[in-house]
Amino acid sequence: MTAASRPCGALGEHTGPIRPYACGRRCSAHAPWALAGPPEPQPGPGWPADAWDTPSPQSASRVHDAQAIASGKRRSNPAAYRAAQAAVRKDPA
Repeated sequence: MTAASRPCGALGEHTGPIRPYACGRRCSAHAPWALAGPPEPQPGPGWPADAWDTPSPQSASRVHDAQAIASGKRRSNPAAYRAAQAAVRKDPA
């Protein structure tokens, strides 16, 4: 059974794929945009190509948190203190 042959919950001729909407699963002929009259909305440009290449402020703040924990300026449990000291240690030894 293809997407076009499945019932969409509305009466009449069914065309196009079945998609979920707030009013239920509808085909292209019974979608809210089709009943209101405007043409089918086209997908937008999407995310920029380098959207995931830029560092987030949250990941940058972890470096400063580790430095604050390792220096003792920020309180933490002993395991987090040792991990922060290992993270900010300059020599790999």
